[in-house]
Amino acid sequence: MKKTLIVAQIALLLGVSGCTDKLLNLKPDDTLTTGNFYKTSNDMNQAALGIYNSLQQRKQNDYLIMEVPSDNLYMSNNTSVAGANDMDYLTVNQDNNIVGDFWEATYVGIGRANALLQNIDNPKDYAAGMKDQYTGEAKFMRALFYFDLVRLFGGVPKVIATLSIADARNMPRAAASDIYDLIVSDLKDAADKLPAPSAIAKGRASKAAALGMLGKVYVYRKDYANAKACFEKLNSDYTYQLEPSFATLWSLATEDNREVIFSMKYIENSAGQTLSTAYTPNGGLFGLVDRGNEIALPSWSLDKLYVTGDTRKANTISDMYVPATGGSAIWYPYVNKYAVKHSVGSSGLDLPVLRFGDVVLLYAETLYNLGDKANALIQLNKVRERAFGDNSHDYTATDIASADAFLDKLLLERQLELAYENERWMDLVRTGRFITVMTKEERLYNNVTNQPLTAILTPKSYMALFPIPKRQIDLYTPGVLKQNDGY
Repeated sequence: MKKTLIVAQIALLLGVSGCTDKLLNLKPDDTLTTGNFYKTSNDMNQAALGIYNSLQQRKQNDYLIMEVPSDNLYMSNNTSVAGANDMDYLTVNQDNNIVGDFWEATYVGIGRANALLQNIDNPKDYAAGMKDQYTGEAKFMRALFYFDLVRLFGGVPKVIATLSIADARNMPRAAASDIYDLIVSDLKDAADKLPAPSAIAKGRASKAAALGMLGKVYVYRKDYANAKACFEKLNSDYTYQLEPSFATLWSLATEDNREVIFSMKYIENSAGQTLSTAYTPNGGLFGLVDRGNEIALPSWSLDKLYVTGDTRKANTISDMYVPATGGSAIWYPYVNKYAVKHSVGSSGLDLPVLRFGDVVLLYAETLYNLGDKANALIQLNKVRERAFGDNSHDYTATDIASADAFLDKLLLERQLELAYENERWMDLVRTGRFITVMTKEERLYNNVTNQPLTAILTPKSYMALFPIPKRQIDLYTPGVLKQNDGY
């Protein structure tokens, strides 16, 4: 199935798949009740695409909660998004709109996955393997949604079936460990049921995507033995590899490459993403787009870390800016990872959810924590060698002699490799580094005085989790949905 068909089908579901309630487990609109839907295999296919649509819509704004709080990005003075400045300065409270929107959008996806799973036995016209595929897709996506929630909020309500409003109002938060158990169970089942990547359309979850995501979850749980098993099965059973050129990952012509394990698909105008415009300066980009929204800009804290010869820099941050009207380039750093030719507010560039570069670095982390320092170094240097084109900048055993030294190098490579792919804040939190790293951030850099504008921040340990949205708490029976400490 071609990308155009998949994304168009997903886009159609915007008109027929929604939510009527604001509680955590929203029931589908009347057009998608069990009485008149979920009857045929095609209905289940449409329902599965509706689950993807939930992430497709949310993902283009995920940077506001996963990148902006980190040292990679800061909010522009030219554009204001409600709640974003509090994200930027680590002053988030329970009324933050970004937090509330993220929570609700994620539970919409979970609700859609639950509805499919509850009705999976209804159709009697499944072709061979299709019932398992739809089940695997729903469980993969439910796990992905819960993985995002548990990392950002800790324990959350564990909803695995459509609830009445009364039941939803009285469902408390589950322990984070219970949410992780659900995630692992869903991903294991998805890995069993999903087709191989070659047997399913791009943009849909595959057996490889489930394996890779399961390995990542195990890393977050510090279950390195199981993480190693997942990554090694992924490596042995499939042919993913680092693309020789980092630029290949960020081109419309080559977005379906050998490194992408799972991505969200987009088509300019009919089902595009807004991220490419969000990062573009207000004056647009010469030859690419007439104007931009300039919502956020790259920090100097990140920019200065790219050393001469690191090819990732050219496709992550551009320091010199040429507006849509042309003229001479001026110093004005902006994020250009998603800068492709597109209409204002509608880019067709796909957004990766899991790619092999991430897996290689997670595998390095896994091996090191299992005591295999030599092979951890080899994996770390695979990413380094792709970045520089040779082994001239490889790390040595001396560079990772201690656990802290290894973590320094690992986090540096993850920051340089995965910048603006919504990994940095998660990495800082899961390693406990956000408390020390986020005490200050170098932002706007003056290339005349060679001085950055430095923001002084006051991170606190409780900020490892975001607040439960108050607008959700208010919908519950009083006292049921407990707030995180510190808010």
